This record gives sequence, C-alpha cells and structure tokens, in this order.
Amino acid sequence: MTHDKPRWTADVAADAEERRQMETELAALRDRAALLERELEARDPPSGSFPGYYTAYYATTGFMLGIFGACTSLLFNVVGALVVPTGDAEYHPLRLIQVYLTFPLGEKALHIDHGLTLAIGCCLYLGTGMLLGILFQLFLTRYSGSASLGKRLLLATLLSLGLWIVNFYGILSWLQPLLFGGRWIVEMIPPWVAAATHLVFGWTMALVYPWGLYTPYQVDSVKE
Repeated sequence: MTHDKPRWTADVAADAEERRQMETELAALRDRAALLERELEARDPPSGSFPGYYTAYYATTGFMLGIFGACTSLLFNVVGALVVPTGDAEYHPLRLIQVYLTFPLGEKALHIDHGLTLAIGCCLYLGTGMLLGILFQLFLTRYSGSASLGKRLLLATLLSLGLWIVNFYGILSWLQPLLFGGRWIVEMIPPWVAAATHLVFGWTMALVYPWGLYTPYQVDSVKE
C-alpha cells in the first residue's frame, strides 16, 4: 500500500497565494461588470434614426419606384391607343413613344414602327420616369409624411398636372422648335392624353410611396 508524499509548507503557501490572487481578480472583474451595467442602464438605447431629412435615401428609393410609375403610364397609353377610336387614322400602340422620339430624331421618328430605335425609345421613357420618381418621392415625403392615401393622391395630382404644364407649355413648346424645327410633342399629343399619362404616373407613385419610406432600425436593450 502506497502513501502520497506530504506537501511541503512552501507549496501550500504558494497555492494559497495563487488562489487569493485569483479571487481578488475575480472580485475586481465583478465590480467592473457591475459598473458597466449601471452605465448601460443610465444610457438610452440607440434608436437607429437618421437625424434630419434623409434626402439621399428618398432620392434613391424614388429612382427605384419611378419604374413602376413609368410602366403603368406607358401601359395606360398603349391600351388607350388600342381602345380609343381615332377616326380613319390607325396609330401604332407605341404612338406616344414615336412622338416623344421626335425630340431627338425630328419628324422621321413618326415613321418608326419597329426595331431597335423604338425599343430604345421605350427604355428612355422608363428611364425618364425613374428620374421623375426622385422628384415625386422627395415631394411626397416632404409634404405628406404619414398622411392618408387621399392626401397623397391629391398632392400627386397637383404635382403631375404642374409637371405636365411646365414640360409641355413651358419648355417643349419653344425648345423643340428651336432645336428640331417642329412642335410635334405639343401639337400631336392631345392635352387630355398628356394630362392623363402624367396623372397615372403620379397616382402610381402615390400608391407605391410607402415602399420607399425609411424605417429606422430599433435596438432592443436586453436586461436580465
């Protein structure tokens, strides 16, 4: 039968000193943890909100949402060209694009009824809608906020009609003749068609407006 060797007094003392140091360090860590907990409780959790008006965010979301307004207004015009009687004339479903293409191409754009040029015209129309989406989203977030859909539709109506009047009669009525020798856009697109196209765009932007709102990230403080 074997017996363990007795520990020397020096070993026992060293072990006790090491244990005492560990307990002292542990107590210090507990005090530090308690201090940090008190400091955290005294602070408000970060809200994640952006101070002021988030212009860059709303400009970006407006650019993205503008594609919806452009698509609906273009589709509205295509369907309208098919169902609205025009007398003896037979217009291309993309007659609106043909007329808009007279700005860069002149009168010859009215005879383009297929091909890459017409496809590019559609892309330019959608791209213009995306740019206008920035204006609508900034306007609606500034002046409607969390207002009802009715108020947003009213503001979108005012902006759409104002944009139509400024674009057609304040700019294109003199700029297109100056650059290309004709007023095809103003003269060939009936006022009610131009106004309705702008209104459909604006109303669509009012409907999809909530998709582009900024929702701040909320940090929940967990307390044990």
